[in-house]
Amino acid sequence: MPPRTLAPDAPLGVRLLIVPGLHGSGPDHWQSWLERAQPGAVRITVEDWGHADLDRWASAIDELLQRERAAAWVAVAHSFGCLALAHHAARGGRGIGGALLVAPANPDRFSLDERQVAQALPFPSTLVVSANDPWMSHADALYFGHRWGSAIVEAGEAGHINPAAGYGPWPAARQWVGQHATRLAATLRPRAEAAAPALGFAV
Repeated sequence: MPPRTLAPDAPLGVRLLIVPGLHGSGPDHWQSWLERAQPGAVRITVEDWGHADLDRWASAIDELLQRERAAAWVAVAHSFGCLALAHHAARGGRGIGGALLVAPANPDRFSLDERQVAQALPFPSTLVVSANDPWMSHADALYFGHRWGSAIVEAGEAGHINPAAGYGPWPAARQWVGQHATRLAATLRPRAEAAAPALGFAV
């Protein structure tokens, strides 16, 4: 259910944008758990989750942000979804205020040009990396984290940080998302209070 609005022109709250990896995130995935736990969370949709089309996935992010309303967005991306989010930002996409990036996939595995996904992100991000991720080496994960400007969180030997590695319900993910949401809400509150008299609603 979307967050309650105070008036037709009132800003919505901070919402979560779920960007799954290749093959999507099934019901047992931590992304799905987080989506169910957070009112107003939405996920991108693509025609074929089995085909890693970087441009199409980045466009799916654009389309969702144009379709849905929110005062601010926190993106939650996993695996190939991290590359799609980085590409969305690299080609000028706007609307994201913070991101949790988990276990990114190596662009070499999809024959992608690194320049499509390795530019500095225009928003704060937290990158959770695994020491034994089969989809990206630890050293490469740290390299991309540096390029993105992310705060790095070491998860130890956590595989690909998916259900097969034991990551279904994951309270730590909710905590990191909450940190980004709290930061964004703090920046939005003064603007909402300043706008309230002119728009005729209270926040």
